[in-house]
Amino acid sequence: MKYIFLYSAFLLLMSLITLLTYGIDKRKARTGSWRIPESRLLLLGFFGGAAGALLAMKIFHHKTKHAYFWILNIFALAFQVFLLVILRH
Repeated sequence: MKYIFLYSAFLLLMSLITLLTYGIDKRKARTGSWRIPESRLLLLGFFGGAAGALLAMKIFHHKTKHAYFWILNIFALAFQVFLLVILRH
């Protein structure tokens, strides 16, 4: 039970960080500022922030035309949920 709580807290924190990072990148895109590399956005989603990445894509309409962002984040979310289920048992 301890591990599922810790992993859930980690996923929540990573999703929040990812959501904020996507929002910052969207703002930078609008102002023409230096951008956050796509690889960093994808890594944040893959390593725990997939829910935040997908939510950010919907809220900010950011990176929605890139199929690889959808595919990687949906795959990562499914894997993260799978790990939660495994930890539950």
